[in-house]
Amino acid sequence: MLSLIENFNKAFNLHDVDAMMELMTEDCLFENTFPPPDGECVRGKNNVRKFWDTFFKKSPRATIEIEEIIVCGDRIFQRWVYHWQEPSGKKGHVRGVDIFLIRDSLIHEKRSYVKG
Repeated sequence: MLSLIENFNKAFNLHDVDAMMELMTEDCLFENTFPPPDGECVRGKNNVRKFWDTFFKKSPRATIEIEEIIVCGDRIFQRWVYHWQEPSGKKGHVRGVDIFLIRDSLIHEKRSYVKG
């Protein structure tokens, strides 16, 4: 299961939405960190794909740096730093955590939480 998440993170950093979606179930769920306080919940592979397509168009320099991954049964937890660059050139980052639920060797849920 560790390689599943490592492959997802690699695809994220390449902005390869096709590769990301190959690793998710048809009825997947993605819980975004925005808007606060609860974030947006996106359900279903087609909707999650649309989310990521739009996300990478709006943030073409987005990357995620993984600090730690913990596998616990069908759950995987990872701590990360998300980096971006605004059109003005200003760089930013935020730290957070993902909680994944794995089903049938694919990502069924990806719930994201941030500090701050």
